[in-house]
Amino acid sequence: MKKFFRKLKDKADLALLNLKSAVENKEAEGYVDSGVKILIAVVIGALLLAGLYALFNSTIMPTVTSKVQGLFNYNGH
Repeated sequence: MKKFFRKLKDKADLALLNLKSAVENKEAEGYVDSGVKILIAVVIGALLLAGLYALFNSTIMPTVTSKVQGLFNYNGH
């Protein structure tokens, strides 16, 4: 039983040490940086998809196209 509590205490100490180092870390990536990266990825994806549409001159993803058209033709019924 003593060994069990010793292991439990060691795990708790390690978790506390990890939490303390994460909170004190001044080099963490901020929310703005993450948002900009996501925005850049979305814009690049949209540009690639637009390029594919222009290249093949047809619908690349028919399911998405039909669902979007269905959203714009919504009557409320």
